[in-house]
Amino acid sequence: MKKAMNATEIEDVLKAHPEWHLKGGKLVREWTFKDFLEAMTFVNRVAVLAEAANHHPDIDIRYNQVVLGLVSHDAAGVTQRDASMASQLSKEFPPA
Repeated sequence: MKKAMNATEIEDVLKAHPEWHLKGGKLVREWTFKDFLEAMTFVNRVAVLAEAANHHPDIDIRYNQVVLGLVSHDAAGVTQRDASMASQLSKEFPPA
């Protein structure tokens, strides 16, 4: 089982990646696209990264908006694995 990060560690992650925020015990980031097709293309790109890392985000799709949530359910919280995935996603899909 992975160890959940403490509040200070999570705060450090959020400082390093200000496009992410903590909501409901998850690292969360939102994206807005031109249309549904562009949003789905993005989700498919995220799926490839998630499969390669064997760490899968919660994904909410609402027409042209996508929200990703990262949490390690086996640790009942945010772990270094979530922070690493957030970092990778920020690198692949930087803020506009």
